[in-house]
Amino acid sequence: MDWNSKRVVILGAARQGTALARYLTGQGARVVLSDSQPAEKLKDALESLRDLKIEYALGGHPNSLLDNADVVCLSGGVPIDLPILLEATRRNISISNDSQIFFEIVPCKTIGITGSAGKTTTTTLTALIAERAISHQPSAIRHVWLGGNIGNPLIAEVDRMGKDDLAVVELSSFQLEQMTISPNISAVLNLTPNHLDRHGTMEAYIAAKSHIVAYQKKNDVAVLGWDDENARNLEKVVRGKLWWFSHTHAENFGTHTRDGKIFLRDGEREQVVCDVSEIRLRGAHNVLNVLAACALTGAAGIKPEAMREAIQNFNGVAHRLEFVREVRGAKWYNDSIATAPERVIAEVHSFDEPLIVLLGGRDKKLPWGDLLRLLRDRNAKVFVFGEAGKLIANYAAQENLQVTLCSKMADAIAEAARITQSGDVVLLSPGCTSFDEFKDFEERGKVFREIVNQL
Repeated sequence: MDWNSKRVVILGAARQGTALARYLTGQGARVVLSDSQPAEKLKDALESLRDLKIEYALGGHPNSLLDNADVVCLSGGVPIDLPILLEATRRNISISNDSQIFFEIVPCKTIGITGSAGKTTTTTLTALIAERAISHQPSAIRHVWLGGNIGNPLIAEVDRMGKDDLAVVELSSFQLEQMTISPNISAVLNLTPNHLDRHGTMEAYIAAKSHIVAYQKKNDVAVLGWDDENARNLEKVVRGKLWWFSHTHAENFGTHTRDGKIFLRDGEREQVVCDVSEIRLRGAHNVLNVLAACALTGAAGIKPEAMREAIQNFNGVAHRLEFVREVRGAKWYNDSIATAPERVIAEVHSFDEPLIVLLGGRDKKLPWGDLLRLLRDRNAKVFVFGEAGKLIANYAAQENLQVTLCSKMADAIAEAARITQSGDVVLLSPGCTSFDEFKDFEERGKVFREIVNQL
């Protein structure tokens, strides 16, 4: 689209909204930035845009914003059932977002990654492998860009990208829901219940995630997790070439493990990437994340040597099963990113030690039964906190699991610290969002680290 003189209403003044506002203003658009919060709560965002000519509508989203609007763009966390969006649809006004616009104009090859769990770990490792490839295959990639739902919205960098670059993008269901364009190489890692408070049904959630492969062209590549039934079933919507990754299942194109090694198949040959023991991250789910990153970069033509070097030097990402410290023989782990019970299940399986688990925050209307039964069978000590604390405690009672109800996360940490013994693992893996007490999971994880480091 030629954005010059177009009137664009952006809903949400978070990272994605402000980055898009800056880009579109630079393209000559007449930007209106609207947020449900008042100006006093948006000081940082407003300060970052003060050099731009932007119209603001703060404290709500009146339908009058749509008058003469050409496009409405959403930031990731904006609910799609807002009255203004329903009215925009009624008026046949286009609805888009920063990711859609980025993929429409990006000049280089793109890799996109989504899934219910493991997105950030896989995205980060994929970018690291691509960066290693620059030294091994200098003619293949000039520069690697990492962003999207992780870190920096790449619409902020698109004007600096060249045709020989590679953009590695993490995409959430919130972003994909609006998109009618797919990356050149796309991965769906897994699809377990998540964000049902936003999407309503599992079917709607899967449909949103499927957009990452549904609009690919015949020469594009879809990478699917064979071991996850919902991800595997997306084979039917794949339009391009298909690669797989799996613990045990081997296809002609993809990655798998055998005899303690990771293998890459590209249709013509099978190559060893590395030993599974060289992966520094705990848990079988992280082996799958590594397999996915190798399949993605293999599909991009990157050699196993670059994969091996990146894997050997990768210690993980903050707030994702992050070891914080050992206190009186007990090891404390920060897994604040775990905002769904299914994600917590995977982390629990990463440990054989006696477990103390901290659950809580704001509930996302997801099923708790499987996790609570697992914790009961593991004889885990469980502390619940926050807005969802009583809800989780009620579900736990139904599963004959005794839990300790605390008010805030800090209280749960203090209670857990009081009972720890040498050899225990204390795991913050909340299974809920952070928005009852913190602005995001990163702030929650940071506070957790600070308190644990003061014990």
